[in-house]
Amino acid sequence: MPMAISPMLPGSEANSELAGAVPALTSTSSQSAEVSPFSALFVEAVGQVNQLEDQAHAAVAGLMTGSGVDVHQAMIATQKASMAFELALAVRNKAVQAYQQVIGMQF
Repeated sequence: MPMAISPMLPGSEANSELAGAVPALTSTSSQSAEVSPFSALFVEAVGQVNQLEDQAHAAVAGLMTGSGVDVHQAMIATQKASMAFELALAVRNKAVQAYQQVIGMQF
């Protein structure tokens, strides 16, 4: 279940938690989708990767139990899940790299 980070708005409860705690996470993505559709895009993408991984696990389990899943279907499902994960990992690495470059800038 993907968790969305709550927005840091003036006067919000999350600002009071900055005194030494980790910012609060909300379990509803509708609130963050209204505030920042860009973050909703990432939440949806992670959900799709998770869905493909679940489908791959189900296909492999069906293949192993002999419940009518073809070898080709199982291999295609695992490759889809693998490629989706690699893409998500590449996007994450680029985002971290961009963040590090911004942090390293001198003003």
